[in-house]
Amino acid sequence: MANEKTIAKKQAQVDELAKVLKEAKVVLLTDYRGITVTDVTKLRADLRNVNAEYKVIKNNIVKRALDANGETELDSALEGPVALVIGKEDYLEPSKVIYNFTKDHDFYKIKGGVIDGKVMTAEEIITLAKLPSRQELLAKLAGALLGNITKLAVALDQVKGQKENA
Repeated sequence: MANEKTIAKKQAQVDELAKVLKEAKVVLLTDYRGITVTDVTKLRADLRNVNAEYKVIKNNIVKRALDANGETELDSALEGPVALVIGKEDYLEPSKVIYNFTKDHDFYKIKGGVIDGKVMTAEEIITLAKLPSRQELLAKLAGALLGNITKLAVALDQVKGQKENA
C-alpha cells in the first residue's frame, strides 16, 4: 500500500489539475499514439501561439481531477495514452490547431473534451473547429456591408446623374 506522503503528493496533483481544468476555456483529450518527437514539438509550438498548452499526465490523475469537477462523462475517453490540451483564453483556436493536426496525422485523434464547462464529444469538437474564427466572420460581415454600401453609392450617383441631365 502507498505511504501517506505519496498519497498526499498525488492528491495535491489532482487538486492543482482540477483547479486548472476548472479555469480553462477548453480541455481536449487526445490519443497521441504514434506521434513523433518532431510532431509533438511542432504541435506544442502551435498551441503556444494560441495560448494553449499540451500536457501528458497519468490517466488516473486526470480522471480524479475531472471527477472532482463533476465531469465524469469523460471517463471512457481516458483509456490508453491520453494527452491534454488546455486553453485558458479561447476555445476555438486550440480546437482548430488540434483538428488541423488530426487531418495531417491519421493516427492522432480527439477523444472528447470540455468547452466552457460543458462536456463535448469528439464529433462536437470537430464541428466547432470547422467553424470560421471570430476575425474571419467579422471580415465577412465587413465585406458584405461594404459591398452593399458600394452598391448604394453607385445607385445614388446614377440618380444624381439622371437629375442633372433632366
